[in-house]
Amino acid sequence: MPGKAAGVAGGEDETVAAPAAAGSGEGPRGPLLDDLMPWSVRPLRTGRPWVTAPDAACLRARWDRLVRAAGEERERLFAPTRARTQQSAVAALPGRPGATGRFARESGPCPEPVRILHGPFDEQWLLPDHRLIDVARPELWRVADDRQLFLVEHGRVPNDPGPAVSVTTLLPDGHSPAGRPGRVRPLYRRPGGLEPNLAPGLLPALRARYGDAVTAESVLAWILAAARPSPAGCVVPLPADAARWADGVELGRELLRLQLRGARGAERPRLPGGQRPYVRAAVPPDPGQLSYDADERVLHLGSGRVSPVPTGAWEFRVSGVRVLELWFERRTAGPGAAGLEAVRPRTWPQEWTSELLELVSLLALLAELRPRQEELADALAAGPGAGADALRAAGVLPVPEAARRPASVLDHREEGPDGQFALL
Repeated sequence: MPGKAAGVAGGEDETVAAPAAAGSGEGPRGPLLDDLMPWSVRPLRTGRPWVTAPDAACLRARWDRLVRAAGEERERLFAPTRARTQQSAVAALPGRPGATGRFARESGPCPEPVRILHGPFDEQWLLPDHRLIDVARPELWRVADDRQLFLVEHGRVPNDPGPAVSVTTLLPDGHSPAGRPGRVRPLYRRPGGLEPNLAPGLLPALRARYGDAVTAESVLAWILAAARPSPAGCVVPLPADAARWADGVELGRELLRLQLRGARGAERPRLPGGQRPYVRAAVPPDPGQLSYDADERVLHLGSGRVSPVPTGAWEFRVSGVRVLELWFERRTAGPGAAGLEAVRPRTWPQEWTSELLELVSLLALLAELRPRQEELADALAAGPGAGADALRAAGVLPVPEAARRPASVLDHREEGPDGQFALL
């Protein structure tokens, strides 16, 4: 059921509820994620690829080139779409100090790029200017703070053993490397960690079954450990006994800790000594191609070598796509790059090598936990569970439509087009 957030004049602030599966919330052996975390948001749609990049410096260079250009050259570089032209009147992004005048008149300094998650496990940068983004999903920006966690669904690919969901503290763009894009589900509906994005009555129902220690974050941890894709939507089986729940939550908390990647005071992913990847030969300025030697456990970036790289890290896939290959492809200039997309680092930055080493460690550690997730899935499939019928009996299902729409969080003024303020 479509619904709109409390709006900003001139802004695109629409959230469309995910379609409910036939049968009202019962997936194979469990309820649907769409019923457990009912408010979801579609992926961002930038409309012009040059507003994101793995390197913040090149975003600043792209901005400078654009605002220095004039006439037809500036129009070509801007790459107008039906949703955005240089004459579009739009509001500022919530929580951002960006300008709201028509971009055709823009000549000022570049806004500070912000860190985002571009698809699964790929931390990149974005120009946070609403005038440059076709559909920025302002409702996500309103609830993004240091307490928020975003659950991201991945596109479903049949017979893909990769994770169904991942989690991040960064603002995710929600893009899937293959398959139908999933949705972004904030854990909290309001800033400050307020009002969990859970079906009304779900927490009391789960506490009655599994104990008083059940919290919004433990539900998120369970989802990370147990969620799996299905044709009906992402399914989250629920166990019949508290012991199985506790084991799954413990596993999910470890998955959460790794995927936070040092946020909230957590340690950054690190493999044990002797297994940590190191640069054995420097990555050349233009590495050209990526390959893997499974026997030697060596990752080749042109003449550069990184090892040891566990096979689990190399083979880690999301939506059927190998994560390391996709990460590398996004950082190597293709011959077809044109316009502002062609403004890229001339040589391979040292920062990318450091990010690669951390990504290898993260994927290797996640791969090591995969057998435990499979064991949990087998146990849930074989044993009794608490499905949608139990949630329906507890009054949790069906989910009220209001829970599928964003909360009104406009407790401060937001600047609208050309300096006007939003109507509250």
